[in-house]
Amino acid sequence: MRDFTDTSAFRVAVVTGSTSGIGLAIARALAEAGHAVMLNGLGDPAEITTLRETLQTETGAPVAFHGADMSDPAQIADLVQATETAFGRVDIVVNNAGIQTVAPIEDFPVDRFDLIMQINLHAAWHLARATFGGMKARGWGRVINVASAHGLVASPFKSAYVMAKHGLVGLTKTLALEGAEHGITANAICPGYVLTPLVERQIPETAKARGLTEDQVIRDVLLAAQPTRSFVQPGQVGALAAFLCSPAAAQITGTALPIDGGWTAQ
Repeated sequence: MRDFTDTSAFRVAVVTGSTSGIGLAIARALAEAGHAVMLNGLGDPAEITTLRETLQTETGAPVAFHGADMSDPAQIADLVQATETAFGRVDIVVNNAGIQTVAPIEDFPVDRFDLIMQINLHAAWHLARATFGGMKARGWGRVINVASAHGLVASPFKSAYVMAKHGLVGLTKTLALEGAEHGITANAICPGYVLTPLVERQIPETAKARGLTEDQVIRDVLLAAQPTRSFVQPGQVGALAAFLCSPAAAQITGTALPIDGGWTAQ
């Protein structure tokens, strides 16, 4: 493992929803770039322990875990406090945690709407609020909000998700303006369809909502939106996140960056 005794020599990242999928790919990319990482997410405790230890061993970066429920502002605050206790500060915030429900708006469960808004949008605001002051005081910070192509365009039957992701892009722009003179950048990454557990769970839901087979959903609904006709790879999103934390990206802020196989070019 590299020498991390000098805490001024590396940055500290909190990545929400990082025990699988896009979040894990981002956590790995940041750890490989030399940053300490606080993982967060759901899963079997033993499996998460193995995941954390494996990531730390393979990258040589310090990796910790906190199981905050991102729908609960008190637990979000505890996540920040635990990161500061473990690593001294929070320099990089990656708001990636998200959930999805697919249903016509007239049938959309109200409790699921509320939970989607809490996890996909409100949590990002609470985490930014809890860390922005420290970033300002130190004169450096990075906020990366994992939005979606659905933060830029809409699809039917996803009213809550589209609403939350559009809001996340708006939050990104506001944070970029507030941080512009303090060495803080804020950007939204807007992936198209990535074959993650979240997307895999959408396939049967979308099939039911549209009256299609699951194969038809993949071919005619999901990948039909992406001119490349292929899923975005989680590692590609991770590489973009790591770049946004690099010195080369210091003047990129307030943007919504599609990585969507040409979906939003149409």
